[in-house]
Amino acid sequence: MTREQYILATQQNSLPRTEHPQFYPVGIYGWRKRCLYFFVLLLLVTMIVNLAMTIWILKVMNFTVDGMGNLRVTKKGIRLEGISEFLLPLYVKEIHSRKDSPLVLQSDRNVTVNARNHMGQLTGQLTVGADAVEAQCKRFEVRASEGGKVLFSADEDEIVIGADRLKVTGTEGAVFGHSVETPHIRAEPSQDLKLESPTRSLVMEAPRGVQVNAAAGDLKATCRKELHLQSTEGEIFLNADTIRLGNLPVGSFSSSSSSSSSTSSSSSSPSSSAPRQTIYELCVCPSGKLYLSPAGAGSTCQSSSNICLWS
Repeated sequence: MTREQYILATQQNSLPRTEHPQFYPVGIYGWRKRCLYFFVLLLLVTMIVNLAMTIWILKVMNFTVDGMGNLRVTKKGIRLEGISEFLLPLYVKEIHSRKDSPLVLQSDRNVTVNARNHMGQLTGQLTVGADAVEAQCKRFEVRASEGGKVLFSADEDEIVIGADRLKVTGTEGAVFGHSVETPHIRAEPSQDLKLESPTRSLVMEAPRGVQVNAAAGDLKATCRKELHLQSTEGEIFLNADTIRLGNLPVGSFSSSSSSSSSTSSSSSSPSSSAPRQTIYELCVCPSGKLYLSPAGAGSTCQSSSNICLWS
């Protein structure tokens, strides 16, 4: 045994031994232990509540393998059933409704549909509001369901109505601020057609003629001041069974010619007492005015001094 081992052995034997040895407890005791149990219990309750809420949300929102609620994810896209609300912008390529139900877009204020190009610039816009329906685009078209015929189109240059018949049902008719070009204007059956200009003149022009036809009624042209019938290269032809010019002034003839003509007629004819029908001539003044004059040797048409007495 070495010296050092001997010294250590003797020192250990010389140490005083205590009768009651001290033990130090290991762990959490007292109020710390109570707090730990309380937090563990609170965490357990929170987990149970979260699990119950998750199950309730899954049941209420109708979560399935295909989607949630009214939303179904299919191979062709997303399918919505019932009423759906979108609080943020919706970007889709196509929107289709079911075959047995219409597609309804509803908003408390207005419904706006925008079309943009690849640069993000607005190229077309359709706004359906409470007061009006506005469309902003380069060209607006309305087509028929069968055949795709253009019924109505409008752009910056012109408006085209492609229907077979344009029907205006307003009591005031149709008001045009400028000229109107049309090959045919016709009223409804058993209805009158009226072309009227209350404060200005009414002009009808055509490079190859204007035809006004009333197949089963009267044709009436009324104006306040003057009515002009003018033909620059042709003639004005009035063709009817009876042509009447009312309210024309009647000219007078001299009494001498009247007495001589009456004497000669009484001497030549035994039935001079029978009434005779007066024949009138239609006379024209240099100014263009017309008047009637009794036909005979003393008519005012043959007398330059009595011509145009009513002009």
